[in-house]
Amino acid sequence: MEEENRIVTTGFTEEDRDVELKLRPRVISEYIGQHKVKENLKIFIEAAKKRGEPLDHVLLYGPPGLGKTTLAGVIANEMGVNIRITSGPAIEKPGDLAALLTNLQPNDILFIDEIHRLSRSVEEVLYPAMEDFALDIIIGKGPSAKSIRLDLPKFTLIGATTRAGNLSNPLRDRFGVISRLEVYSDEDLQQIVTRSSGILGADIDTRGSKEIASRSRGTPRIANRLLRRVRDFAQVEHDGIITAEIADGALDRLEIDRSGLDKTDKTMLQALIHSFGGGPVGLETLAAIIGEDSTTIEDVYEPFLLQKGLISRTPRGRIATKNAYDYLGLPYDINK
Repeated sequence: MEEENRIVTTGFTEEDRDVELKLRPRVISEYIGQHKVKENLKIFIEAAKKRGEPLDHVLLYGPPGLGKTTLAGVIANEMGVNIRITSGPAIEKPGDLAALLTNLQPNDILFIDEIHRLSRSVEEVLYPAMEDFALDIIIGKGPSAKSIRLDLPKFTLIGATTRAGNLSNPLRDRFGVISRLEVYSDEDLQQIVTRSSGILGADIDTRGSKEIASRSRGTPRIANRLLRRVRDFAQVEHDGIITAEIADGALDRLEIDRSGLDKTDKTMLQALIHSFGGGPVGLETLAAIIGEDSTTIEDVYEPFLLQKGLISRTPRGRIATKNAYDYLGLPYDINK
């Protein structure tokens, strides 16, 4: 099973690239959901602008697909500055980071996605850059080597991560604003679907947008992807208007049920129950059975199943809950 082929993947796919750029809000007033995070950011941004200073360094964390990159762009637009976007794995050595930092203008934003994947040597260069707006460069080797401090323009670093626990304490402590993005409510997702349909020129009624939102796993990226696929069914097989009935039929054909689970989720639950008696089973063993790597299971499949109360993590491994048995219509032994 390949995660990128799932329509409900929270990861960013090539298909998403052009459409997401079109759908992304540009200012806070257009950004739907994450109400507490938005209200706090409004204050911090306004205060920084009044002082004529860059915004404090910001760490955004939470599951993939919730809008961390989008929010970074919104912050840049609200501050009226440029944003440079990169990712932790792309910064392979300290020189790569130095090149990015020395090309920033005063008050600019450097956005590093997957910041938890920075190497330790790159992190060491980042500390004085964040704290003192300076780069410490070593010239020469051996006894003749000397350190030169290069001043940087004052800038804002926005880091995004799905694994805040993997950040080192020294790096985490240098962020002045730390915000967790939460899974979206169906009501917020319905607003997002309605807004996106207008931008895409797709006709949708209230019940249609509600149907798509309810199956989107609390994730805007998935909601927008489902909207595009349902729009195809509406335009080819119907009159182009997305109703609840059309959305329901299209999503059933895409094998996404009313709980937002797809075939891959069901395969994992069935493996847990039929192959291991409901568990507990170790992550590596489960990964081998369903043909997926353990990191993908932990980062992509499990969060939603945990959220729905279908599986549970224990010290001995993963187990299927009573909810999972009920979901699959199987008898549950209360003495398990």
